Amino acid sequence: MKLNLQRLCLLLLVFMSLAVTTALAQQKTITGKVTDKTSGDPLPGVTIVIKGTTIGTISDNDGNYTITIDQGQTLEFSYIGYTGQTVPYKGQSTINIQLEVTVEDIGEVVVIGYGQVKKEDATGSVTAVNPDKENKGLTTNVQDMLAGKIAGVNVTSKDGTPGGSSTIRIRGGSSLTASNDPLIVVDGLAMDNDGIKGVSNFLSTINPNDIETFTVLKDASATAIYGSRASNGVIIITTKRGIKGSKARVSYDGNVSVSAIKKTIDVMTGDEFRQYVNKLYADQPDVIAQLGTANTNWQSEIYRLGISHDHNINIMGGLKNMPYRVSVGYTNQNGIIKTSNFERFTASVNLNPSFLNDYLKLNLNAKGMYVRNRFADGGVVGSAIAMDPTQPVASSDSTYNTFGGYWQWYTNDATIGITDNSLATNNPVATLYQKDDKSKAYDFIGNAEIEYKLHFFPDIRAHVNLGADISNGEQDTYITKEAASNHPHGYSKWDKQYKYNLSFNSYLQYLKNFSNQKIDAMIGYEWQHFYRDGSYFAEGLDGYQYQEKVINWARENYLVSFFGRVNYTLADKYLLTVTLRDDGSSRFSEDNHWGLFPSLAFAWKIKNETFLKNSKTVSDLKLRLGYGITGQQNLNLDSDIPYLATYIANKDGSYYPFGSTYYSTYLPDAYNSNLRWEQTTTYNAGIDFGFWSNRLTGSLDYYFRRTNDLLNQIDAQAGTNFKPVVISNIGSLENQGFEFSLTDRLVATKDFRWELNYNLTYSYNEITKLTNESGSGFVATGKISAGTGNKIQAHSVGYAANSFYVYEQVYDNNGKPIEGLFVDRNGDKVINDDDRYFYHNPSPDVTMGLASKIVYKNFDLGFSLRASIGNYVYNDVAATNANVGESAIWSTSGFFSNRPKYELETNFVGKTNYYLSDYYVQNASFVRVDNITAGYSFNKIVKGISGARVYATVQNPFVFTKYSGLDPEIFEGIDNNIYPRPMIIIVGLSLNF
Repeated sequence: MKLNLQRLCLLLLVFMSLAVTTALAQQKTITGKVTDKTSGDPLPGVTIVIKGTTIGTISDNDGNYTITIDQGQTLEFSYIGYTGQTVPYKGQSTINIQLEVTVEDIGEVVVIGYGQVKKEDATGSVTAVNPDKENKGLTTNVQDMLAGKIAGVNVTSKDGTPGGSSTIRIRGGSSLTASNDPLIVVDGLAMDNDGIKGVSNFLSTINPNDIETFTVLKDASATAIYGSRASNGVIIITTKRGIKGSKARVSYDGNVSVSAIKKTIDVMTGDEFRQYVNKLYADQPDVIAQLGTANTNWQSEIYRLGISHDHNINIMGGLKNMPYRVSVGYTNQNGIIKTSNFERFTASVNLNPSFLNDYLKLNLNAKGMYVRNRFADGGVVGSAIAMDPTQPVASSDSTYNTFGGYWQWYTNDATIGITDNSLATNNPVATLYQKDDKSKAYDFIGNAEIEYKLHFFPDIRAHVNLGADISNGEQDTYITKEAASNHPHGYSKWDKQYKYNLSFNSYLQYLKNFSNQKIDAMIGYEWQHFYRDGSYFAEGLDGYQYQEKVINWARENYLVSFFGRVNYTLADKYLLTVTLRDDGSSRFSEDNHWGLFPSLAFAWKIKNETFLKNSKTVSDLKLRLGYGITGQQNLNLDSDIPYLATYIANKDGSYYPFGSTYYSTYLPDAYNSNLRWEQTTTYNAGIDFGFWSNRLTGSLDYYFRRTNDLLNQIDAQAGTNFKPVVISNIGSLENQGFEFSLTDRLVATKDFRWELNYNLTYSYNEITKLTNESGSGFVATGKISAGTGNKIQAHSVGYAANSFYVYEQVYDNNGKPIEGLFVDRNGDKVINDDDRYFYHNPSPDVTMGLASKIVYKNFDLGFSLRASIGNYVYNDVAATNANVGESAIWSTSGFFSNRPKYELETNFVGKTNYYLSDYYVQNASFVRVDNITAGYSFNKIVKGISGARVYATVQNPFVFTKYSGLDPEIFEGIDNNIYPRPMIIIVGLSLNF
């Protein structure tokens, strides 16, 4: 293996040397000057790039530039506020360019709800970003491309599972138990966030390589046009398209990566454990006799190097009246826990034909995805920590043939013989290989968008959009009879789901420019139908009955909406936007079906005032003010009709016999006929600025958000036989914060470019009203592992949502916690629940993102990092393993349990409620380096290849934190044996043909 690796490196060096030599032999250096066509003034900071490559330069303060190019290549000139130009190189030594100011600079147009607008004319808090192609790391899922890039947008991956999901929050959460996920719109189709069976992340259906831009709508004035679906913000994803009239271009992007575990929990080795047990049980030789002779590192046994690869081929171009783009992709990602794997096939087609002299335009999109997953049992992370390190992974002793040859704690009963010890830690390696948990899923996303500019009234345009998202998923779980978790029956279960999301919207748009006024008005209608059904069944491999019969289920809900918007501009200085949407949801009763959501926004383009218009320092200055209301009807429930009385089947085993036949029993599901819309009101004030021809740009926003009629799950009234929880409107929540973003093109010369991007967000939320059915302003949440049914968090008035609710720990003179001794906070000389208090919460006070890109000639170097400050995490792993007393290391049920070394320092021996101590609520602030990438771009290498780039990336190399657990980035604030996030080394290649 080592020899092959050396040969591979040698061949790569030879190839790169030949390529560089060939490229240098063909290169020619040209010069030129870029000026304003009207005034003749030089234009500094103009971007000049060789088409189809990342090779380029920037004009200096006098508009001059120098670039090295090959015969037959084409130069692209682009500058904010000017129409771009392309010039083919045919041997000229000088190419001078005059750029013309344009009214519609496509590069600065941002997509908004049901349309687009010039960035400088946006009145709401809208941020558009292009994916960083040069420093994107391993982006298996779309949301990974947003992490740390936009102020107010927090992306937290659930864990390191291959193809795993992430939680996206825009300006924090606006709800308690209803959905806090933003609306995702892909090429005009509003997506369903419920996901697909067997695919942990519904955004896995989209190939990141197909993404052109992200547009994030943050305040209500920007999101209100989407009404009830947009209370948590909107992310609009636009995929790549062809270029009208261009020749067909083929490109390839691929990479190979290696993932490795970064950190493990430091537990006792086999020798250390034997020493500890011999000391602890010195007077109990029968216990000591149960020790083994091995030195097994169980964490090393479950982890591996995960080797993965990703490949994408794109074909794009344009016939006379039909741009097109076709792409296919393949991803195979192996996880760092053995047996875990994610495999995805994608294909997409985009056609944009136009007819009748562009009066009629079509946008046709189709995306297909097929995913195969094999899931590793996440419980092995905890098992590897607790498993006795003196025992081997497998044993040749015939006793263990019962468990497939794997070593396992067991009991030997005279009646039933050898069977697993059901209370003991299971062998984690056996768990991985004796459980086959696989899934497969299909997904299709397609829409047809039609725009017609009326011949008899060209100021009016008619838009129609029909879309569908159809998916089918199946997960099959098989556990062998030898597996300790299901010995001796084994286990076989299948779970199937089918769903579709059908959408139709149409609107009329009126666009008219008067002398110094401009109006853009639209009115429309939308209909959306969400349908889901499924079935599941489980049984033992020996005929053992886990459930009586196949369970079938089905759900559906509808949204019907009417909406309108008016954008009015006066003298290109004063802009006003008014939006109104009326939403009808089938999830509420007839009396509460409809919700009316208005918004109002004003913007003042101060730069266009006389006193700044001719400023050479200030290139952009705009003030924005916004107000709006959005709704919430996504309840996160198993039922889509929570206002109607229904019955649900009891859990397995709750059957009633009639003769020899057993029938399922049913109980009434809790319902609330008065359930109504949750409503969020947002106020926003912002400033956009730019200096020195927009070499330095940025924005500053303040927002205040109040949610009333919070949808929350609370306990059903005592004395009823309802399901334990019911959804109700019970309170109010406030959220406010600041957002700051800055882009600085620090250096811009012909050979050297350096750009920095920075963003900062401060946010805080507080519950201002909370009343459940008993009149109490307190709702417990956040289950933990220790004890039985314990919760470590709560919602309460005056505190942030999900605040930790704990006892205040007492410490000795050496700073060591005294087990079972808490502060008597109310002074009644009794320690009980009345002494618990609210102590921090999982949400960070401040988040930051920083990205840098340096380009020197053909070389590029970039990095991106994120910081989270003020977030706290309950270390559930530490609390669960805190007991190091005799009864915990050797259980009376007959098995040993290992412990992390840091637990030996506290020396807790299992006194009641130690796990509810604030000692386990730890500061998890961190700085994470996401990516560091170095690359080299080639000009024309050989005939047929117009450009290429090779690069190497290290992803997640460093995390700076004081948190003692595996990873400080835990979204919900409870660290319970997550699948570790790996460090990844990536080598990639991009080719343009």
